[in-house]
Amino acid sequence: MSNTAASAVEPKRASAPAARGPATSAPVNAALSRDAKIALFRTMLRIRRFEERSLRAYQAKKIGGFLHLYIGQEAVAVGCCSLMGKHDHVITAYRDHGHAIAVGMELNPLMAELYGKSTGCSKGKGGSMHYFAPDKNYWGGHGIVGGQIPLGAGLAYGLKYKGLKGAAMAFMGDGAVNQGAVHEAYNLAALWSLPVIFVIENNGYSMGTSQARSSAGELAKRAEGYGMEHGVIDGHDLYEVRAGMDKFLRAAREESKPAVVEIRTYRYRGHSVADPDNTYRSKVEIEEYRRTKDPIQVFQNTLLVEGVLTDALIEQIDAEARAEAETAAEFAEVSPYPTPEDIQSDVYWEADNPSQRKSHGRLFFD
Repeated sequence: MSNTAASAVEPKRASAPAARGPATSAPVNAALSRDAKIALFRTMLRIRRFEERSLRAYQAKKIGGFLHLYIGQEAVAVGCCSLMGKHDHVITAYRDHGHAIAVGMELNPLMAELYGKSTGCSKGKGGSMHYFAPDKNYWGGHGIVGGQIPLGAGLAYGLKYKGLKGAAMAFMGDGAVNQGAVHEAYNLAALWSLPVIFVIENNGYSMGTSQARSSAGELAKRAEGYGMEHGVIDGHDLYEVRAGMDKFLRAAREESKPAVVEIRTYRYRGHSVADPDNTYRSKVEIEEYRRTKDPIQVFQNTLLVEGVLTDALIEQIDAEARAEAETAAEFAEVSPYPTPEDIQSDVYWEADNPSQRKSHGRLFFD
């Protein structure tokens, strides 16, 4: 399989069906303007093209460490993050590029972070798994499986403590649901009625092990053990994601009700790009999903039927997304690396703010 064969969108040779059903006419979707729909499509395509470009950079040895691509899951991040209000927050795991772009982060610092450059969103110190944008209520990007989920509950606790009408969306993969910290967070969220939505992005495989071989029962139904609401959403349909998540977010904001939502999706590449794509699943399986449920293709076809998109506009948006991703790679290429002195910055608050330091003794040792 070629590097982009499983992710390419061909506007004039679409085979995935258009989205139809109650979600299309749900109030949260019916209220979307033509421009808003185009913006959602554009964001999904920008994620896809960014990921494809970062893959090429990784293969050219411009990126070190891990690279967990979001190709195939774009409707989840875009659908969920498009519902965010002023006091809503997002935290996620290491497959975090899609969420970062969905909340509005610019591609240049995102690509620079992958390259380990000082112009990156985490100053080149975090890499692929640690994107952050506090100004956009985006709190990462975490490399420890399930480690972000208690932090998501903490964000929700902060909202409730401050009396703010907001919600925290804590994303995880299906491989994280068996971590003890996840269940501890479920317990506290239910016990304290925290406004948090635990979002399971179920792409079917925790690394290389299928859900059927790794997790007993239905993942969302585990919420019943804690007295929480739960639901399952088809993650290939942007309208379905928005309609399904909207009701849970409203309940969290207005009634401080936590919930567990399983969004069924799929990834085309390996767990990370260092892992093989097809040793634990067939090419047929990947191609079947791409042919019938590719999230960008499904939404594209829907907007064509609605008269929102034309072939010419699709080609224009695609060309712009490709150019933006290429520009980001060029920006990253020419950006400087952090200096040796930077290793001691952004570690201790007191070291970065010496005039306000209260402690004594050494903070760093040679």
